[in-house]
Amino acid sequence: MKDHAAFIRAQTVPAAPPLVPELTLYLASEITPIWQASEEWLAERNIEPPFWAFAWPGGQALARHILDHPATVAGKRVLDFAAGGGIAALAAARAGAASVTAAEIDPLAVAAIALNARTNRLAVAASLADVVGAACAWDVILCGDVCYEAPMTGHILPWLRRMAAEAAVWVADPGRAYLPRDGMEAFAAYAVPTTLELEDRTERQVVLYRMAAVPSDRERTP
Repeated sequence: MKDHAAFIRAQTVPAAPPLVPELTLYLASEITPIWQASEEWLAERNIEPPFWAFAWPGGQALARHILDHPATVAGKRVLDFAAGGGIAALAAARAGAASVTAAEIDPLAVAAIALNARTNRLAVAASLADVVGAACAWDVILCGDVCYEAPMTGHILPWLRRMAAEAAVWVADPGRAYLPRDGMEAFAAYAVPTTLELEDRTERQVVLYRMAAVPSDRERTP
C-alpha cells in the first residue's frame, strides 16, 4: 500500500473538483502522463487503469447533492459503490453519516480513497472488495456513473435492485447508454463542468435517480 500511495502522490496533485470546492482530492492534472505512467506501472501489477484519478461527473453530482442536503445521509450507514477516488464517500462523511464505506476492486483506487480521506480529515473505510452479492448492511448506497458498459450493468443491476428493497440506492447518470429505464425515479439534476480529454463535451448534465426494487423475474440487462 505504501508504494501505491507514493505513486498517487507522484502522479497527481491535490485539487478541488469544480462542482465540489469543499473537498480536496488527489487528481490528475494532465491525463496523458499519468495514463502512460500507469500503463507501465500497472501492467507489472495487473491493476486497472487510473479511473480513480479523475473527479467524474456522476461522483461530483452525488457529492454536491449530499453536501447541499446533508439530512439525506446524516446518521446513516453509507456505501459508495465503485467509488473511484471516493468523492461521494467524502461528502457523506462530511455531511454526518454514521459510517461510510467506499468499495473498490482496484487497489490503487483504495489507496487513493484512503489518502483523500486523510487529506480531508474524514472517516471513510476504504474497502478492497467486490461487494456485489453481499447482504445489505447500509441505509444509502451511492452509485456514480456505473452504467457505462453492458457487462458492468449486467453484473451489478440485479444486486442493486435487491439492495433497493432495503436501502436507498442512488444512481448518478450523465447520459450513459446502459442506464436501466424501469424503476428509476429522477430527483435532482446538475450541470457538471468537464474536459474534452475526459468527455466529448465541456459540460455534462447529470441526473440523480432513486432506484426501485424490482422482482427477480423482471430483472434484465438494459
